Amino acid sequence: MGKGLKILGVDPGTNVLGFAILNCNTASPTVQDIGVIKLNKFQDHQTKLKEIFLQLQEVIETYLPNQMAVESPFYGKNVQSMLKLGRAQGVAMAAAMTMGTDIYEYAPKKIKQAITGNGNATKEQVAHMLHHRLKFVITEHYLDATDALATALCHYQQITSMQGTGSRSNSWKKFVKDNPDRIKI
Repeated sequence: MGKGLKILGVDPGTNVLGFAILNCNTASPTVQDIGVIKLNKFQDHQTKLKEIFLQLQEVIETYLPNQMAVESPFYGKNVQSMLKLGRAQGVAMAAAMTMGTDIYEYAPKKIKQAITGNGNATKEQVAHMLHHRLKFVITEHYLDATDALATALCHYQQITSMQGTGSRSNSWKKFVKDNPDRIKI
């Protein structure tokens, strides 16, 4: 892991956008900040998009993450909602690009699978595993940012496993020893 690695996790939304900063400069990653950008007070969609751009740039200026991991929109039945969500994701990505932050995208099922071992896990199950793995208390106040934190941790696991230094194990015995909470009997 390169020195100075910080990951900004983003769960895009048009009413609430979750974000989390994961500091990866220690033996295990730590939560530096977690929060939400509330957008439901703004009337029109363009103003919401502008606020996403400006507020995410402010988060990036404050914490200086090197990489952003963003949750990709899932397929839904309401086309208008999907378009709005896609625009929110695009604006979040543009904010990161203009600040020189590398961007990585993950599907919701991949994130849940990486965190809990179950691609269909509930938000509460994800929060429980994040609490367990990061030793960070997820209160109701942070629940809307849980997916952003999970996205950042998923990205961290992805890049460390590709480098051969992460949580992936080369044997089931080591995996069971290192992850007793993920074993179901």
